[in-house]
Amino acid sequence: MTYRLIRPLLFGLDAESAHGLSVAALRAMPIAGSSASSPILSSTLGGLHFPSPVGLAPGYDKNAEIFAKAYGLGFGFVEIGTVTPRPQSGNPRPRLFRLVEDRAVINRMGFNNEGMEAAAVRIAAVRHDRRFGPLGINIGANKDSEDRTADYVTAMQRLAPLADYVTVNISSPNTPGLRALQDKAALDDLLLRVRAAAPDGPPLFLKVAPDLEPADIDDISAVAIERGIDALIVSNTTITRPPLQSRHAGEAGGLSGAPLKALAQQRLIDFRKATAGKVPLIGVGGIASAEDAYARIRAGASLVQLYSALVYEGPFLARRINSGLATLLKRDGFDNFAQAIGVDVD
Repeated sequence: MTYRLIRPLLFGLDAESAHGLSVAALRAMPIAGSSASSPILSSTLGGLHFPSPVGLAPGYDKNAEIFAKAYGLGFGFVEIGTVTPRPQSGNPRPRLFRLVEDRAVINRMGFNNEGMEAAAVRIAAVRHDRRFGPLGINIGANKDSEDRTADYVTAMQRLAPLADYVTVNISSPNTPGLRALQDKAALDDLLLRVRAAAPDGPPLFLKVAPDLEPADIDDISAVAIERGIDALIVSNTTITRPPLQSRHAGEAGGLSGAPLKALAQQRLIDFRKATAGKVPLIGVGGIASAEDAYARIRAGASLVQLYSALVYEGPFLARRINSGLATLLKRDGFDNFAQAIGVDVD
């Protein structure tokens, strides 16, 4: 109710300014304990305990400013970033657009962030017992880097000791050439070198794009299995454009939100089949309700992440999804949500 009242005021600002205001508001709040969720939602992945399968996707907290506050909003885990070795300003503004009629967002941020040292300082300042769920760090390459793979290695070496898991992000459409790292040979080399940079480090996740051909899905799945990737995050934003109503529909960048839902759901199914369930999957893209999250779990997701839906549904969406998920699972006779993973696909 409160968010519905203030949303028109936020929507009176440009999207990036409104985002900055929300981060500032959270920064001013004290760290709260985790929002209690039903035991039916707890699980383990990569040796990590997740009190809820609903996480905050990267992009919201790029610079590790408010991650410790997000658990109190109902998130079972938080992923910060994308973090690059060196600070970079990203693409020129405007670069973030609400597509209100479509309940969507287009962004071409370009990995704007303060760099790994700034993130490392902030993360280290928060005691581990103030994390009320796993903390993931999403790493990427600087736009002007001559050796993109070396950037991932550098970021892994610096940030792995501070993370509960690290995500290698090769799927943003807003850094030219980055998605080429999804090619089989390049990906194999990248993952081999990143894992070698912290052989005793935390679990390693890989984030992929939704805009993939069947052969790409098979290649990525094979490399992920061969290199022992702990989870695949499916997926990032899309460069495709389904029919849209907003005046911002023609903006360049990655599309997220409701129009991405069907594509992201299908890619999750594709990766579930291609991996034969050997690699845990994290579902992202167009999730805005408990029903959406439940469909993703039944299609093979061990966890889900949110971001764009918060723009339209408000900061406590994760709490509502947690409550709704518990109800749906009990309705269908499951004792734990892990029992529901992949039941519609396997």
